[in-house]
Amino acid sequence: MTSRPAVAALFALLVAVATRPVSAHVDYVTDGPGEPMDAVAFTVDVLSDPFNAALFGVSGLLVGVGVAGYLRVRPTITDIVILREKLASYGDLVPWMLRLAAGLPLIGAGFEGYLFAPTVTFNVGANPFLRVLFIGLGFFVLFGLATRIVATLGLLTYVWALATDPSVFLAIEYVPIFLALFLLGGGRPSADDMLLEVASTDGTYYGRVDPVHLLKSYLDDRTRPLRQYVPVILRVGMGASFIYLGLIQKLAQPGSGLLVVEKYNLTAVVPVDPGLWVVGAGVTEIAVGVALIAGFFTRGAAATSFLLFTVTLFGLPDDPVLAHVTLFGMASAVFTLGSGPLSFDRWFGRPAVGEDESVVPAD
Repeated sequence: MTSRPAVAALFALLVAVATRPVSAHVDYVTDGPGEPMDAVAFTVDVLSDPFNAALFGVSGLLVGVGVAGYLRVRPTITDIVILREKLASYGDLVPWMLRLAAGLPLIGAGFEGYLFAPTVTFNVGANPFLRVLFIGLGFFVLFGLATRIVATLGLLTYVWALATDPSVFLAIEYVPIFLALFLLGGGRPSADDMLLEVASTDGTYYGRVDPVHLLKSYLDDRTRPLRQYVPVILRVGMGASFIYLGLIQKLAQPGSGLLVVEKYNLTAVVPVDPGLWVVGAGVTEIAVGVALIAGFFTRGAAATSFLLFTVTLFGLPDDPVLAHVTLFGMASAVFTLGSGPLSFDRWFGRPAVGEDESVVPAD
């Protein structure tokens, strides 16, 4: 009984991987929006083909049956239980993961001259302040120096950039990362952690002149009750990004998706209707996004996301790598933390060996 859901889940994963190459940030790999199309009429036309409808329907049915079967049986697999326990022990490394995920792309944005999303560029020569700002934010985040202050500044910068050009929404994943870093602080290893240790020790020279370690201790105390919601912030933010990519960039703008299919000759990889590539990619992204927001099979969705990002990078050679580092980092953090509170997994799942998984520490 336990093998059937596993087989169905594997099939669903293969379908998702097969459709993923068209589901990257479309604007990053195309030169234009593609031919204007009525999104609803396009989807109806694609699914009115009997073969497309059968393939789409059977795939969805198998996924649904597999999930329902798993929920009914809910087998205890020792390997997964051990994996969950081990991942929970990595909680103190999550701030470090998030700092790498945000710091490196911010430095790249500063040197390349774009506002969070590679499609929103600025003239480096005419705007040297923006270049210094992004590079500075990136290095401070990367080193974990004044992490909460820098995360707040980064969030304000993102809001300004979004107001300047709505296309910055493509990089919405920065928002949950900045919020999480504000709640968690720099974690370990970080410059904040090292300096706090020196400043808090009696008799040190640095402790006599450091004015901020008391502020960090104060913020640590005030944010501690909220840290349990960091997994929620990350998975909801990641889920929102997926839904945006699937609904707005694929299903609502099928012309752009068709350009990607044509550019990379994806019908030679899987010989199906180009339209089915676009619809399948959009629906897959929306489904993954909804699962993440609901906290439904959270670690499985995060692991699938990580695999799909990897396939995208190899499948689309000119897709900017730095633009996806933030998503890689978020997927890693969600896979490590699990669903957290306010989730389907927490309400209906099973805790790891009789106790809830640990909340991420900031210290």
